[in-house]
Amino acid sequence: MSTRIAFLKGHGTENDFVIVPDPDNAIDLPPAAVAALCDRRAGIGGDGLLHVVRSAAHPEASAMAGEAEWFMDYRNADGSIAEMCGNGVRVFARYLQYAGHTTAGDLAIATRGGVKRVHVAKGAEGSTSDGDITVSMGRALLPEEQAATTVGERTWPTRNVNMGNPHAVAFVDDLDHAGDLFTAPSISPAAVYPDGVNVEFVVDRGERHVAMRVHERGSGETRSCGTGACAVAVAAARRDGVDPAVTGTPVSYTVDLPGGRLVITERPDGTIEMTGPAVIVAEGEISKEWFATLIP
Repeated sequence: MSTRIAFLKGHGTENDFVIVPDPDNAIDLPPAAVAALCDRRAGIGGDGLLHVVRSAAHPEASAMAGEAEWFMDYRNADGSIAEMCGNGVRVFARYLQYAGHTTAGDLAIATRGGVKRVHVAKGAEGSTSDGDITVSMGRALLPEEQAATTVGERTWPTRNVNMGNPHAVAFVDDLDHAGDLFTAPSISPAAVYPDGVNVEFVVDRGERHVAMRVHERGSGETRSCGTGACAVAVAAARRDGVDPAVTGTPVSYTVDLPGGRLVITERPDGTIEMTGPAVIVAEGEISKEWFATLIP
């Protein structure tokens, strides 16, 4: 393990992450260590952790090394592994720019959900903190199996959308009906989502404009969820009778989240693009003595 354990902190629409640069995959990050780093009182604090590794150095990403130099080894705040994180990809790209590994323009990032194509817009002269980032999130899958979600005495049908990770989208009259979202909303039948699910509650704000709250599996309520915003936009389009594969015309939805705003575009070939901000806010070093206590 490196004698210096560096970290950074970043966020995308206030979905915040601990960033651990580790190009050679030399740092052991068991679930307990990740959970401790993401702890908001006893650690650094974050909705998740972005482990920055060269694809060639990670067994789960080596097959993608020819397409993408860098692998986003993403972990939820409880230490569990997740397939993808849309806001995390934008923050990951911003880190690569911040660290000088890439410049404004196009790049590819390997994830457990496949290789994601990213475009970093030019910001102010010399800036590595502004300029929106657009991520090609792949195609949404719309499984036939459906479920319902319950909070308190209210139950809603949900739309099953998979963006590389599973989502249950419920359209509600008031976002407060989602409750505190400290604990996961009940899903029935649970067998529809054998690996757990992110649950989105959605209200309309205007034409092709919605607002949402989300409970992310392994993290609880977060200020933003990129894959969740994509799932919500697709679910809203289908509810509204819009399918770009049929019309041949892209459709965009503005999605307001507690932490900010994302614009989601679905193209006729099914590709989903997500555009929004990403910011690096701090960097420092993790205490090696403290970190050593987290490794069994």
